[in-house]
Amino acid sequence: MVFSSILFLQYFLPLFLLAYHLVPKGAKNLVILAASIVFYAWGAPRFVFVILGSTILDFYLVQWLYNSKSTQKRKALLATSISLNLGLLAYFKYANFFIETVNQVAISLGTAPISWLNVALPIGISFYTFQTITYSIDVYRKEHAPFAKLTNYLLYIMSFPQMIAGPIVRFNTVADQIISRVETWDDKIIGFFRFSLGLAKKVLVANVLAVYANSVFNGTIESLHTTQAWLGVLAYTFQIYFDFSGYSDMAIGLGRMLGLKFPENFNSPYVSKSISEFWRRWHITLGSFMKNYLYIPLGGNKVSNPLRLYFNLGLVFLISGLWHGASWNFVLWGVFHGLFLILDRLFLLKLLQKIGGIPATIFTFFIVAMGWVVFRLENLVDIKQFFLKLFDFRDFIPPSISLEASVIMVIAIIFSGITYFPLGQRWQHFFFEKSNYKTSSLLALSIVGIVLLILSSSSIISSDFNPFIYFRF
Repeated sequence: MVFSSILFLQYFLPLFLLAYHLVPKGAKNLVILAASIVFYAWGAPRFVFVILGSTILDFYLVQWLYNSKSTQKRKALLATSISLNLGLLAYFKYANFFIETVNQVAISLGTAPISWLNVALPIGISFYTFQTITYSIDVYRKEHAPFAKLTNYLLYIMSFPQMIAGPIVRFNTVADQIISRVETWDDKIIGFFRFSLGLAKKVLVANVLAVYANSVFNGTIESLHTTQAWLGVLAYTFQIYFDFSGYSDMAIGLGRMLGLKFPENFNSPYVSKSISEFWRRWHITLGSFMKNYLYIPLGGNKVSNPLRLYFNLGLVFLISGLWHGASWNFVLWGVFHGLFLILDRLFLLKLLQKIGGIPATIFTFFIVAMGWVVFRLENLVDIKQFFLKLFDFRDFIPPSISLEASVIMVIAIIFSGITYFPLGQRWQHFFFEKSNYKTSSLLALSIVGIVLLILSSSSIISSDFNPFIYFRF
């Protein structure tokens, strides 16, 4: 079940909100938890018991860690908790990848491959794993006491607004909200608008661009013309942004309706003037996790040896790439971004600052778009062939793209870059950062939210094409 489905919009969400607002305050968390278990079980009935079992075990491991006075025992329990969660991720997400790689090597050496029953991938396993890790490490670091109630921990890990695709919520930032929070009607209206906006970004923009992107990337690459390849890259570049940021908006909006304030996950990444800035704006919660739980423990940028700094950056982004998917193209994508972050440190940031804002933004956008080619195509041979098509300008023909996709592409470009200008920055502050709204503003947000919800629902009903890129991560 995804947020942009009729099942969720017309049945699950209304029934949940009705139950949530009918029960007394003390039972609200239990309603969210029960709904979350149903939500997850609907899409992965075989895995919900694995998730519940490992989460319950992890709760008691961290309780023992917190209550222990022995430093060695605390370290051992932390290692056990992290190993449990990373072990689940490694088995379910990477076992097939590992066996396939071993078999490819074995076949090339003329030996028999290993027989293996493919392991199914539980939805949201990557996001689940990172949140469990933040819990055990934050408690170990004494940044916050663990939950006293098992149900509160289950809610933190499994809450349906953000379990499947984030944002990745650090334990110490949301723990107090789960235990006790103040709900206001202002927050509910703002949350409803944010949810509707995210739904519109996903359905009215990303889905339309996905049709053209799929026709390019899923077709025969050898038959592509240069213009088709470039339009395909642009379509996918904006599809993945509006798809993923739209889903994040929906999650943040749902949380806000329940009094939970989740962190922002995107901040106009395509206006970035460097790859370093891009990663401060794209998938912000993943970057924050990698920084606080991997990069800084490795020494971060405080190491004395520059080579160690570059190693830290490269390793973090190699792991970031692998986190996105069990395939060599994701590893290559992570290394690609890690390389440009290292180049930023060496000389590229100074060069981009010299050439000025707009050229730097165009260059950064170009690098990011080239990275999306690697991200999109799993086969390394296809990646090479696609790049050859992109830069074979002898094969130029007039573009062939539908009027609908052309209009949506223009809209996507405008809204992706609007914060480059003062007007767009004021809009961003009003819609995403403002905390106190006048009654007239809340009324306007409600009306816009209702309109976007109706348009999006109509689009979903009229089409059975509703992909979600990050659903498999």
